[in-house]
Amino acid sequence: MLAATAAPPSAPARKRPRTSARRERRRRGLVAAAFLLPAFVLFVLFFLGPAGLGLLYSFTDYRGYGTPEFVGLENYQKLFTDTDFYSSLWRTLLYTAVSVPFGYLVTLLISALLVSSEAKGATVAQVIFFFPWLISPIVTGVIWRWMFGENFGLINYLLSLLGVSPVHWASDPNLALVVVILAGSWGGTAFSMLLFMAAMRNIPTSYLEAASLDGAGSVTRFLRITWPLLRPTSFLVILLGTIGAMKEFAMIQALNGGGPGTSNVLVVQYIYKTGFEQSKIGFASAASMVLMVILLIVALVQTRFDRSDLS
Repeated sequence: MLAATAAPPSAPARKRPRTSARRERRRRGLVAAAFLLPAFVLFVLFFLGPAGLGLLYSFTDYRGYGTPEFVGLENYQKLFTDTDFYSSLWRTLLYTAVSVPFGYLVTLLISALLVSSEAKGATVAQVIFFFPWLISPIVTGVIWRWMFGENFGLINYLLSLLGVSPVHWASDPNLALVVVILAGSWGGTAFSMLLFMAAMRNIPTSYLEAASLDGAGSVTRFLRITWPLLRPTSFLVILLGTIGAMKEFAMIQALNGGGPGTSNVLVVQYIYKTGFEQSKIGFASAASMVLMVILLIVALVQTRFDRSDLS
């Protein structure tokens, strides 16, 4: 009779030590920190540092030289009683309220035409519309100043060939603002166009094909399907456009310097003239802090509005 031999118990499966998992997480954290460190350093040097220094100067009478003296809220009190500041703020809001919707609609229309399968020469058109992004805002201002000059401008020259008298683009405040709006929209077309085109190409073609089978035309498909699906991209374009318009400086400075006179001086130009031309660094820093608060409020309001629409 054979005696049954009991099989030896199987050894328990080894579990991965917790220390190795912690080391892996720590290693990944260090790698992520190493990649984020350059961006963090640049953020501190070029945003937090200047912002903190500007906030400090806004409570002093610093003029760019000498030792600044603490004056408390005196700069803010003078700022809120300065009519020139309110005038520049009103012009900035007017410029933003006109240029942002205009640029949004123009960019949306161009992007829809370029993405359309029926469009011919779309590649060449994309290169042409992308060109403004390759040049600096100062060059943009110089180009449009040459085009709309009263005595040497290309537009007035073409109008003279048609028998039309020259238009006072630079001496009329309203026409000067129109030129600024056109130049700003032209310069910001490329970036918004890339965002819209990428979003339109990510829309499922099944939606558009189903609507086409139901008899919907191209305009109806765009208004009922494409445009509603572009809501997140539209929010981003409007937010960036609003912030960019309220901070516009280089292009307007090169185009007409805020002229004629001071009729089209925006907030950033007001800060520049006050701080660097009049050597009132402390007063200009107070205006910069107010502008920063306004931009934060605008961003928060738009974000809140976008979330309420999505909910």
